[in-house]
Amino acid sequence: MNAVSMVSYRDSQGERFREGCERRIVHTSQLMTVLLDLENGPWAAADPYHSHPHEQTTFVSEGEVLFLVEGDAPRHLRAGDLVAIPSGRPHAIQLLSARARLVDSFNPVREDFLK
Repeated sequence: MNAVSMVSYRDSQGERFREGCERRIVHTSQLMTVLLDLENGPWAAADPYHSHPHEQTTFVSEGEVLFLVEGDAPRHLRAGDLVAIPSGRPHAIQLLSARARLVDSFNPVREDFLK
């Protein structure tokens, strides 16, 4: 039987991977969900475009972001909006509110986030 993985927000220590950016991760062998808490800062207006081989969905739980996908028109996303990014598509975000909370899901698991 496979073990159940759980992260309690109240009891977990988030990983600060950049100034104003913190993440908490839960995953199985094939699926990863990442809770991102973002605050306005130097990165917020210039998050670099990046791509990865993982399929990704992003749910905006709080705040507002401008979601940028190379070759597509920018999308203004607010709390409750959901977007899917295919594997290999360069994308970035710009924070439009002082804070935002995003819920990202990846398939397969992003091993680079576990190091």
